[in-house]
Formats: sequence, structure tokens, C-alpha cells
Amino acid sequence: MVKPTTYYIALGSNKGDKLKNLQDAVDVIYMRIGNIKLISKVYKSPAFGFESDDFLNCCLVLESDFQPQEVLDNLLDIETQLGRTRSEDAGYEARTIDLDIVLAEDEIIDTKTLQVPHPEMSKRKFVLLPLSDIAPKVKHPKFEKEVSVLLNESEDTSVLEPIKIGLKNPNMACNLAKYNYIAIEGNIGAGKTSLATKIAQDFNAKLILERFADNPFLPKFYEDPQRYSFPLEMSFLADRYQQISDDLSQLDLFKDFIVSDYDVFKSLIFSKITLQDDEFMLYRKLFYLMYKELRKPDLYVYLYQNTERLQANIKKRGRDYEQNIADDYLEKINTGYLEFLKTQTDFNVKIIDVSDRDFLQNRADYLWVLSEICGE
Repeated sequence: MVKPTTYYIALGSNKGDKLKNLQDAVDVIYMRIGNIKLISKVYKSPAFGFESDDFLNCCLVLESDFQPQEVLDNLLDIETQLGRTRSEDAGYEARTIDLDIVLAEDEIIDTKTLQVPHPEMSKRKFVLLPLSDIAPKVKHPKFEKEVSVLLNESEDTSVLEPIKIGLKNPNMACNLAKYNYIAIEGNIGAGKTSLATKIAQDFNAKLILERFADNPFLPKFYEDPQRYSFPLEMSFLADRYQQISDDLSQLDLFKDFIVSDYDVFKSLIFSKITLQDDEFMLYRKLFYLMYKELRKPDLYVYLYQNTERLQANIKKRGRDYEQNIADDYLEKINTGYLEFLKTQTDFNVKIIDVSDRDFLQNRADYLWVLSEICGE
């Protein structure tokens, strides 16, 4: 997955229910554009450059997969959605909501429609003060000065007053940190790695990804399953056991929880499908000797996708050795997982059908999946 871009967005309102306007904007930004990491205090500030009611202003840190122009287009649409109408006069005016990109990491953009960093940010205390709340050490890419320094050097003498009521971050509605360890599972091509990675980015989690790409037996297995199934399953089991043991024992004080894109029990599910009966009996004995020593996930999420969708995903990601996987094999894996999960009384299991969802390309689908995971 491509790492999202971090944006710093300024919000302001001086018409109608100002605080509600800001909260509505925050909520729609989260729904449409990306994950909100931080929101500053809300400040009351005098109108800048014209006579009007006082403004309420704040800033937020946004992570988005969108490019800067796409973010701007969405912000303008959100302004319109929330009732802002722009007059032909380009001067200052009262507004229901005002949304601006202040910074986009260290990017410098100068087009007809978008200038980043915002050309007026260093002159406006109503931007610098809330921005300093959440990003004091972030540097202006042109001036090469930190936001806190720009605030101290600002010649704007406006007096800003923090209000007692803050804005709610919609991201906090899903409290995944109540689980210490979450495993995301699914069939081949179900999207478990993508979802685990996205959750780790959005919720400050330590990410554990299966090291399947380094397994030398995997391409050989797809060419000759009967010959290579046992060494493949044994090598997977040893590697998964070692990785989970090591990674779960290493505390990360800067992360809120752990999320992985597999659970070790998948070894038994796959081996039951791929091994001969006598091989499986031996494998199962070895598996349970190792499995009883491992920590179990506090939440086990199984992403179900139908076979047609799985095959489309497999072809799309383009791994050569996966291109001839039979439908029957994928169906046996799905059946194996579902039979296993139905018998588990010690696991907190959530089975989510994502056959008709694209949580990588469609943010609404991603938020739906999150709601399914977070729901009681």
C-alpha cells in the first residue's frame, strides 16, 4: 500500500451555528477524504480584513490517499454541501464554513487553483495558533521555520480566545485499542494484509505481516502440490511460530495495540487441505505442541469473499505463482476457515462478508468494515 499524505487543514466559521458547522465539516472530511489524526482547540477570533461577526477557528491533521488537488476539490464540495456560497467578489466575506489546505508535508505547489503552503498562513494568527497546538515542530517548506517559530514571529496582533468546548474526532468512535491483539484473517486474495496495514496506519497499531514472500517452497507448491505440500506447511508453521512469538513479546510503548494479517491456526486449516492423511496426523501433533505456547488474539476478524471475487483479486495483484489457483482449492479454504471458526468458543470472532465491498478504493466501504469490526 502507498503511504498516505499528511495534510494540515484550517477550518473557520462565522455564520449560523459556528461550532456545529466546524463539527459537521470534521465529520464529512473523515467520511470522504481520510483519517483525522488530531484536532486543535477551537478559538474565537475577530474577523480578519473585514467587519463581521467573530470566527471560530481550528486546525486538524489529516491523512489521505488523495492527491492535493483531489483533497482541495473535496474540501470545496464539502463547503458547498454545508451551505457556503461564494460571491463573485474575491474579497473577504462572512461564511458558513471555510476549509483550506495549509500544508501538505513538505510539498510546494503553485497552480492556478492551489497554493501550498498557504501563502497567507504566516500572517494569520487564527491559523498559526491552532496549528501550533497540533504541529508545533512541523516546518514551513519555503521558510524552513517551525510553526511555533512562525507564531512567535507573527506580526498579527489579534487576540484569540480558546473556547471550552472541543470538537469530537470521529475516528475515536471506533475504539480498537480496547483489544491488545487483533488478527485479520481471510482466504487468498481476501484483502487481509491491506486491511491490517490500513488499520495500523489509522489507529497507531504495531503491524505484524506474514513473511510468505520469502518462502522458497511456495512457488514450487503451486507447480507440484503433492511433492511440496509437507515441506511448505512445515516451513510456514516454523516461520509463523517464530514471528508471532518474537513480535508479540516485543513491547512497543509508542503503539496502542497489535494487528496482524494472520493467525497461526491458519497452518492447520491449510495443511488439512494440502496434506495426505498420514502427513496431516503427524503435522497436527507438532502443531498443537507449538500452538499451546502462543498468545491468542483478543479479536479474530475473518474477511469472507466469494470465489469469483477472490479470483479477480488474485489476478489483479499479479503474482505469477498464484495465477492458476483452482476455484475448488479456494472453496476448500473458505470451508476450512468457517468450520474452524464455528467451533471456537475461546475466540472473539467476527466474520465479515466483503464480497461486494472495495475497502481499498472506496472509503465508505472501509468505514463500513470498521463499523462491523467495532460494533458489539
